[in-house]
Amino acid sequence: MAEKRKILVVDDDPVIGLSCKRILGAEGYSVTTAAKGTDALKRLSSEEFDLLISDIRLPDMHGIEVLGEARTIQPGTDVVMITGYPTLEDAKEAIRLGAFEFLEKPFTPEFMRNIAAKVFDKRGWILRKAFIDQFKQYITPASELDDRAIYYKDGAWARPVMGGWEIGFDVRHWYLGGHLLYIDMIEQPAITSGQPFARVLLGEGRIIELKAPMSGAITQKNDRVNETLAGFVSECLSENWLVWLLRITPQARAA
Repeated sequence: MAEKRKILVVDDDPVIGLSCKRILGAEGYSVTTAAKGTDALKRLSSEEFDLLISDIRLPDMHGIEVLGEARTIQPGTDVVMITGYPTLEDAKEAIRLGAFEFLEKPFTPEFMRNIAAKVFDKRGWILRKAFIDQFKQYITPASELDDRAIYYKDGAWARPVMGGWEIGFDVRHWYLGGHLLYIDMIEQPAITSGQPFARVLLGEGRIIELKAPMSGAITQKNDRVNETLAGFVSECLSENWLVWLLRITPQARAA
């Protein structure tokens, strides 16, 4: 790496801080850690950083406050928010204040490498083979869908799989129309054709409801959808990746 990028990691869990330091340091980044929001803001006031990675829950202040202050102190610093307790409200506020990503714990070393690389690729995407291998059970090329698949509104789709159907959305549909940021799954035991089953958070805080292309009882949810989305890159949009959100036992197909 020609230029050593500087990263500030804010998390009160020392294991997270040390892990980030080890993982990202091995990639050539200069990593500084802080356990409190106030300590992080002091460092930002006296030292320039290229990337700030901050937990939402900190012992002295909310991570969203850290984000807001950081954007004021160093507007050119990219910020990635991480949390073990994701909510649509926090995601929406984080993006409104200028966060580059809003990510859910836990994450793997390869996941952290991809996030840092994504940020330092000047808002591009990096979809490595290792990433695809790690998340291949959650993504599907559109070329694998056959004529039995159902396409619906706003990029939603359904396809038959062993034991039922998969319900998901077309990644390219959203990235070409606006920056996709976060998927919020609606808690419910079943879905109804034409009714919302998930919410898509886009840039500028816009929220779009995904409508179900068919009805059925939910048998499985993709709990890693936001972690999966975080590693995609724009160069790979031409592949037209599909991400599944639910697996269901169908009741009736949409007309």
